[in-house]
Amino acid sequence: MYAVLEACGKQYRVIAGDTLEVDRLAVEAGQTVTFDRVLLLNADGKLTVGNPTVASASVVADVVEHKRGKKVIAFKMKRRKGYHRTVGHRQDLTVIKIKEIKA
Repeated sequence: MYAVLEACGKQYRVIAGDTLEVDRLAVEAGQTVTFDRVLLLNADGKLTVGNPTVASASVVADVVEHKRGKKVIAFKMKRRKGYHRTVGHRQDLTVIKIKEIKA
């Protein structure tokens, strides 16, 4: 059984037991979070596509930890003007472990 869920504006294909990194959620580490926006559900070969979401389907996950992603460097420059600037960014992430998929 697998599901495609929407979290933080992105879509993820998950099965029970998966660990994935999503954008920072406002949930403490060790808590449980439920994702109600399930876009697709495959249960024993029976495919259910939502319109836009599958009614009564949800994904339950545990929040493992909060961390920060790797640093991404952006370099801005305008030629012949003497302007150059280095900008760095680190995304705040939440690591979640999928506990179960409810159909």
